[in-house]
Amino acid sequence: MPSSAQSYWANKIKIIENRHSNDKPEYEKWKNGTLKPWKTQTRIESKEKENSSGIKIGQLYTPEDLTEDQFSRISYPGEYPFTRGVYPDMYGGRLWTMRMFSGFGTPEDTNRRLKYLIKHGETGLSIAFDMPTLYGYDCNNTRADGEVGRCGVNVTTLKDMEVIFKGIDLSKVSTSMTINAPAAILTAMYVAVGRKNGYPESSLAGTVQADILKEYIAQKEWMYPPEAHLRIIKDMMTYCTRRMPKWNYISISGYHIREAGSSAVQELAFTLADGFHYIDMGIENGLSIDEFAPRLSFFFNSSINFFEEIAKMRAARRIWATVLKEKYGATKSRTMLMRFHTQTSGYTLTWQQPLNNIIRTTIEAMAGVLGGTQSLHTNSYDEAWALPSDDAVKVALRTQQIIAEETGVADTIDPLGGSYYVEWLTDKMEEEAFRYFEQIEKMGGILESIKKGYVQKEIASTSYRRQTRLESGEETMVGVNKYVEKGEQPINILKISKKAQINQINRLKQVLETRDKSKVRKSLADLEKAMRNENDNLMPHLIEAVENYCTLQEISDVGRNVFGGWKEPIIV
Repeated sequence: MPSSAQSYWANKIKIIENRHSNDKPEYEKWKNGTLKPWKTQTRIESKEKENSSGIKIGQLYTPEDLTEDQFSRISYPGEYPFTRGVYPDMYGGRLWTMRMFSGFGTPEDTNRRLKYLIKHGETGLSIAFDMPTLYGYDCNNTRADGEVGRCGVNVTTLKDMEVIFKGIDLSKVSTSMTINAPAAILTAMYVAVGRKNGYPESSLAGTVQADILKEYIAQKEWMYPPEAHLRIIKDMMTYCTRRMPKWNYISISGYHIREAGSSAVQELAFTLADGFHYIDMGIENGLSIDEFAPRLSFFFNSSINFFEEIAKMRAARRIWATVLKEKYGATKSRTMLMRFHTQTSGYTLTWQQPLNNIIRTTIEAMAGVLGGTQSLHTNSYDEAWALPSDDAVKVALRTQQIIAEETGVADTIDPLGGSYYVEWLTDKMEEEAFRYFEQIEKMGGILESIKKGYVQKEIASTSYRRQTRLESGEETMVGVNKYVEKGEQPINILKISKKAQINQINRLKQVLETRDKSKVRKSLADLEKAMRNENDNLMPHLIEAVENYCTLQEISDVGRNVFGGWKEPIIV
């Protein structure tokens, strides 16, 4: 292994560069002998293409674009370096989990939606939370006014979580929760709900996002300085590794990085850089790489450039396996394999001609499946307008079911494996990602890169370039800057009633009146003491606090008082 991380990344770049040769005599023979005369005859000019990552795409790919050891780099499915998939039979044994994003309004609203999706064939629950919950504020806070239940379900106390999962057998479902800054608190609430219904924490299956680094990069929903949030994640890692074997305590998320305007390569590189940082944290906390790394999962965006997305996912698996084996010394196959959830793109959805979004989502979902995802969420066609309606959600779910049952794409493993273009592009995505790893290492790691604004600036620059391409017409978006229709008719959308906030405030009042105030005071005091003691794991204290019906904000405010806040750097 190279003597330093920096030399490791540089060495990997050289290895990838040497895979390809610029000497392609057979291609040149075809280009000049067959293609050139044809173009002269037809007078058709071909423009040079490039994908979202700025990678220039050739007109044709042949065996000359690949080295002779190509198969050794992709190997067999379920075998290192997992380019072709993490499981030997992929979808032959079991289809991907169809996990539709849910959560809106009151807990009662969300409970009905979850049961509706289970009835129509959903195989995993996925819950979104509203802005007050994401920032750790109660429903009666002035900052929550007008936002309760708008972009997800509101959770203020354990009582809300009890309602969300009422009548749902937690032993038969896995639950994914898209929550980051208060992730440990929501995990504690899920544990408490399980206990109340007779499910020990060791039996609870699911994932909590918890990836705070991508919040500072892209989504901007944090409560404390980065170091404080990372300490809380470290405590979750330790607690869940030892006591919750079926719970994935962090889903390292590239999705929001992409939604912020990044390219596919940037999503790949910055997401994995975050993952390597969490690996470093676990090791520094005394955990064995083979003990905790298998519990890390990932969350990727599947956007509209079909082959770019497939190559990104294949490269992600190979990079993760290679680095964990070579740099971190992982020995078990399960440690090295990357499991990930995929969601179709939100930023490709348009409010113009919204039914076009069904086609976009279908293409993106196909890319996710052909890229080898373990679970998939398909966006609804009306999400550029509002939270999805029941009918739109059903179409999105049926999209997955049609792909699974009618298209044949799941009949064989990695059907695009060996494609000259796909394998070349997979190599290229891998190479560009390693270039970012090298630059990040030179800056002192991903945390320092975020603090200096480097990552944010890279994404902003890419987003700006794409917007200028759209506005100039250089890039096409159907219905937006081409094939535009005037006088479009509005569609029926889901509207969240103001009653959601009223109902939530009334429930909170009942909780505040009936809870044991002495237990609340003690729980919060014990939590503050634990937060001031770096060696005290916070998870048991958080579970006790939520079980005593301390509110989300009461718990969050303890941290605000202890850790303070954080402002991101000015990007110039």
